[in-house]
Amino acid sequence: MMDESRLCQWSVIRSILAIVQWWGFNVTVIIMNKWIFQKLDFKFPLSVSCIHFICSAIGAYLVIKVLKLKPLIPVNPEDRWRRIFPMSFVFCINIVLGNVSLRYIPVSFMQTIKSFTPATTVFLQWLVWRKHFDSRIWASLIPIVGGILLTSITELSFNMFGFCAALFGCLATSTKTILAESLLHGYKFDSINTVYYMAPFATMILAVPALLLEGSGVIEWFHTCPSLFSSLVIIFGSGVLAFCLNFSIFYVIHSTTAVTFNVAGNLKVAVAVTCSWLIFRNPISSLNAIGCAITLVGCTFYGYVRHKLSQQSLGTPLAPRTPRGKMELIPLVNEKLDDKV
Repeated sequence: MMDESRLCQWSVIRSILAIVQWWGFNVTVIIMNKWIFQKLDFKFPLSVSCIHFICSAIGAYLVIKVLKLKPLIPVNPEDRWRRIFPMSFVFCINIVLGNVSLRYIPVSFMQTIKSFTPATTVFLQWLVWRKHFDSRIWASLIPIVGGILLTSITELSFNMFGFCAALFGCLATSTKTILAESLLHGYKFDSINTVYYMAPFATMILAVPALLLEGSGVIEWFHTCPSLFSSLVIIFGSGVLAFCLNFSIFYVIHSTTAVTFNVAGNLKVAVAVTCSWLIFRNPISSLNAIGCAITLVGCTFYGYVRHKLSQQSLGTPLAPRTPRGKMELIPLVNEKLDDKV
């Protein structure tokens, strides 16, 4: 009896530690990216994304091939181009749009918009695949959409370009999730194997446009930056932490229940919003804060409904999986997990 009690206590402690370290990596990556764009004046989201992909590719290789902390999931060479490459392309767009939005709008606003992902996932599956959803799923989307509208209308630092980038980032995240269910059918990837296969493709896709569109600006920044070494440490440090975030995702998924994971994900958004306000002091009106709160409550309600439906009989239509439960690549991911970056 005593052993069972200790085991239960350790399970609770492990879950709390998993959530705290996930929050820590996620919030730190978001804050560092915003700091890079705003304080270091390194306004090159394509280059930042490319650095993240390079660091993640190296990190995944070390974890799987060198340290052997995770077994490699073998993939047919043909499937790498036929299945993983299209996923990597959408993944790349998702990360770039997240970083672009961070350059133009506050973290609080960007994180709230990213909470729109469950709604875009449901809309896309209903519109394109004509997938049936329970009425409770549609009802759970009402506070999410309403909260987003209220937050957008009352945002004091509103920027249309940043808003559109974050919104299309939600669509890219949803598309990535839907493609994952079809293109990666038969492969049970964890977050580290996902990064191992996708990060090199994403680097290859992004390197050329980053060089052509931002190369001259980066060179000029090198010559004008007053504290080059410390700035580079921060920029590459964000890439290392982005990979650590992906590694922490695997740990937190296996240490918590689905409901705990959903609630913790939404509380993480609140933590990120609070930390960003304390650091950057971007103005937030009372109505804006209320809109953000409504959105987070809606996301929690959506996750609860999805979980309850999944517990019902096999004859009951199931709610779709959101990025939070499948193929989460955060920081790189923004994804609810991801949201990244």
